[in-house]
Amino acid sequence: MNIQVIMKTARSITFLLDDGGIYNTKENYKLSLNGKEIKQTTTVVTSLYSLCPDTAYHMEVKNPSDELVETLEFCTEKEFVTLNVREFGASGDGASDDTGFIQAAIMACPKGGRVLIPRGTYRITSIFLKSELNLELADGAELVAETDRNRFAKFPGMIQSYDETEDYNLGTWEGNPLPMFASILTGIDVSNVNIYGQGTINGCATHENWWHNEKVMIGAFRPRLLFLERCKNIQVQGIHFCNSPAWTIHPYFSENLMFTDLTINNPQVSPNTDGLDPESCKNVEIIGVHFSLGDDCIAVKSGKVYMGRKYKVACEHVHVCQCLMEHGHGAVTVGSEIGAGVNDIVVEKCRFYDTDRGLRIKTRRGRGKDSVLDGIVFRDIDMDHVMTPFTANAFYFCDPDGRTEYVQSRAYHEVDERTPVMKTFRFENIKATNCHVAAAYFAGLPESKIERLELINCKMDFAKSPRSGVPIMSNGVEECTNMGIHAENIHTLVIEDVEMKGQSGDVYDLRGVEYLVDASGQRINPENVNAGVE
Repeated sequence: MNIQVIMKTARSITFLLDDGGIYNTKENYKLSLNGKEIKQTTTVVTSLYSLCPDTAYHMEVKNPSDELVETLEFCTEKEFVTLNVREFGASGDGASDDTGFIQAAIMACPKGGRVLIPRGTYRITSIFLKSELNLELADGAELVAETDRNRFAKFPGMIQSYDETEDYNLGTWEGNPLPMFASILTGIDVSNVNIYGQGTINGCATHENWWHNEKVMIGAFRPRLLFLERCKNIQVQGIHFCNSPAWTIHPYFSENLMFTDLTINNPQVSPNTDGLDPESCKNVEIIGVHFSLGDDCIAVKSGKVYMGRKYKVACEHVHVCQCLMEHGHGAVTVGSEIGAGVNDIVVEKCRFYDTDRGLRIKTRRGRGKDSVLDGIVFRDIDMDHVMTPFTANAFYFCDPDGRTEYVQSRAYHEVDERTPVMKTFRFENIKATNCHVAAAYFAGLPESKIERLELINCKMDFAKSPRSGVPIMSNGVEECTNMGIHAENIHTLVIEDVEMKGQSGDVYDLRGVEYLVDASGQRINPENVNAGVE
């Protein structure tokens, strides 16, 4: 076993117990601190709380037979003072408005201090973060959001500067600068913030309030549970997020971010309640997060055409590891708002269960020449009952013009400033059992083919009673079950150790694939690609 510290504060620590398991450890381990057993765990990413500041700890890890497996020495961070929000007037009774009292504690907290929200139910609207803040939601503490839109501040989408030469983007909605309500926790241009604990942030959204007429802007677009705009060095640990009005966690033009050991729960019927959507962000770690919701679990974005061309800030260097994704449209999605491109994305050692799609890449004509997707790697992933495990869709029919002939045509179009680029994708060491619709569906543009797509050591089979569906959201793609691997408009397709059971018809349906090779670069005859495949 290997132990790696992921995040540490004055009061908590999160570490990775790597015994070869994916999300769950292979055994139930006993954890002790300074000789006292305090916890048992079955998750690879595990946190401990209620620690003392500036204190040295000796942790021991034992297996079910009480055999010592591993040890860890660590010291917690220093802490100057604790500001308890109860002492600032917060009642925590679930009825009173505690927004101002919690905000006062945050604004009064000195560098090196902690704002503590103890057990209780705190009704709030929006809480604003500041730099150099440690904010702890204790076990049993719940922030319960108001749902009256009239009580939330509005962020304008774009504000012109005094001399009319520049502008200030504040509000955003699905990749465009549009008015939005301030989020439940909001950080604007803050740095060095830790948000941690075992408490809950509950957006209280239902189909009677925020989710009613969800496509209509009423006053402004719906808030997030946590919104981080132009922020740096933010760590979020342990919190339970639920019932979000819109995207749950939305980092925006931010960098050096850590999200670990979180749970994100939204109903399967909730609209636009993505779990965690980094947009035009850099250096993002998402480790040990459990997602269960009704939309994409993780969606990596970089704005639509206007924002992509104006700011040209790609989303890059994103690492997703040891996460569990359940019940979403896509487990991990790239797009479709990717006007400035996405590169260097690694998703590894994750488990997907009962999602519509596993690894979902979506773009379309009109995203623009700056929309370059490159260096996207998915490896060491287990899937079960995922409708279609792999998709790459260059004909995604989003936006008002999404179903037009220009976007949906399979005919060759001249390459211009509207044409997106799909470069390199690698899918490696992946097991997908009980598939339903298709094993994979890759559709590049005829005028801008996917440059290189690799399928290496991938094993797939189909459910005994499969549910039908469309493998990608595009015109002309019909419902099906048990489809094998459809690949069209790819320059180089690499196939090595791909196994499939239970498909209807051939394993491979190849169209417009220029080079079909194995991992060593040896050419494969497309006419023989289905020969000998079970």
